[in-house]
Amino acid sequence: MIKQTFAKIIIALFFIMLIIIVPLNLDKFKQRLGLKQENNKVEYSLNEDSIIKSEDAEKIIEDKAAEVIQAISSRNFKELAKYVHPEKGVRFTPYTHVDPKKDIVFTKEQVRNFFENENEYLWGHYDGSGKKIRLTPEEYYHEFIYSEDFINAEKIGYNKVLSSGNMQENQFEVYNNPIIVEYYISGSNPDYKGMDWKSLRLVFEEYQNEWKLTGIIHNQWTI
Repeated sequence: MIKQTFAKIIIALFFIMLIIIVPLNLDKFKQRLGLKQENNKVEYSLNEDSIIKSEDAEKIIEDKAAEVIQAISSRNFKELAKYVHPEKGVRFTPYTHVDPKKDIVFTKEQVRNFFENENEYLWGHYDGSGKKIRLTPEEYYHEFIYSEDFINAEKIGYNKVLSSGNMQENQFEVYNNPIIVEYYISGSNPDYKGMDWKSLRLVFEEYQNEWKLTGIIHNQWTI
């Protein structure tokens, strides 16, 4: 009888220790990550411009952005479609300034079949000449998405603008509290004195506690 009572006490103490120790260890784990979580949602703070701080943005999106740029670089748009916002789709912007009324938007399904689509679309107008950018999705990919080897970009910015031409920067106004990842490659032709730089920006917005791709912005020097 005494042995049974003692055994019950030991078991009770064991469960009490689990209740106390496990939450403490989880808190320490979160502290090591430098993140606070509530209902699986990573908390973040905003800077003076009401934009998610760069260091918080990097912690939240670094891994997902790496997967997205990998899918883009390998032309695996069936994989890319998994990251696209299910309601908003993804908006394609050929030059820095985002035009919500004119920029082409593709749904998840259209992204999935991106390279099979042989239709021509009016994506905008060429800087300088003003001529229409009328291209198939594959042609647009080469000219205004993966125009450089962005997966090996020398600089990556998280909610930090690394490049700008003469066009107005408005991505943080158009998109709703976004995280924007910029892959920047500097100019290499001495004849252009560094003005042949290019960058690619991936725009993510929050949807049901997940970050979904809602924009792909190509950027280069504009007149």
